Amino acid sequence: MKIYDCTTFYSEHMMMDVRFSILDKYVEKFIVTESIYSHSGKKKKLNFDIKNYPKYKNKIIYLVIDKEPNDLIETENDNISKRLNSIKRIELSYNYMKQAVKDVAEDDLIILSDNDEIPNLDSKSFLKSKKKVILFRQLFFYYKFNLFYDLLPWYGSKACKKKSLKSFSWLNNLKTKKYPFWRIDTYFSKNKMIDIEIIKDGGWHFTNLKSPKELLEKFENFGHHDEFKESKITIEKLKSYIDEGIVFYNHFADQKDLNKWNFNYKLKKINDDFLPEYLIRNKDKFKNWFR
Repeated sequence: MKIYDCTTFYSEHMMMDVRFSILDKYVEKFIVTESIYSHSGKKKKLNFDIKNYPKYKNKIIYLVIDKEPNDLIETENDNISKRLNSIKRIELSYNYMKQAVKDVAEDDLIILSDNDEIPNLDSKSFLKSKKKVILFRQLFFYYKFNLFYDLLPWYGSKACKKKSLKSFSWLNNLKTKKYPFWRIDTYFSKNKMIDIEIIKDGGWHFTNLKSPKELLEKFENFGHHDEFKESKITIEKLKSYIDEGIVFYNHFADQKDLNKWNFNYKLKKINDDFLPEYLIRNKDKFKNWFR
């Protein structure tokens, strides 16, 4: 069985280098998509360059999305329309990967992640799994490689064999729950599964390892850009959150609650033993990204 690692790219150069380095020995091909449009619809330059990753260049399949989805809502007069259009752009970025895996073997494994979600492919549970779908429960880190957000397990990377892949957006949208065999509703649902394995030691999610300026750009262009603008958070405030190790977004709040941007939860500094070996061995290289 060969493994195909599929992800998207915006401008996360360091994170892609870390991803390639950790997963290289397991992966047959890295499939990377990048769009000339952000999730907010703003036109952008292409930032990914295979030349920046010479060690992995023969493994990388780079796909450029040079169009918008066909079914966008033309007039974005409200946040709901903006959000729906963001979702359509995200789904396009996933489903565009289909052309890169059309000729792979039916029993080969397809892994889908955001580029800051790195699956643990050394996990014994993963190596033994015979399930149709695999979900990786990942440790959640903010701002630095060793600042741990302990309130929320992150279900990031998802995988299935090519023969089970309905679409990449289907794989991305699968519910992060294992349902019992007697749940009849699963037989009629696209997003609920019985034949599923949740890998408890499933890897790492390293989010927002960026400068305040880069973080502001991300939030102004990501899927929830409409909500972020209402928060009125400035670049100065982002800098203070990073310096103090504070999570400012409440993942447990109702989406309509504007106060969700004022969570103020203190991150925990974690022992290096919980991190990938590659980061521990190269701590000097990434010293600015450790607290």
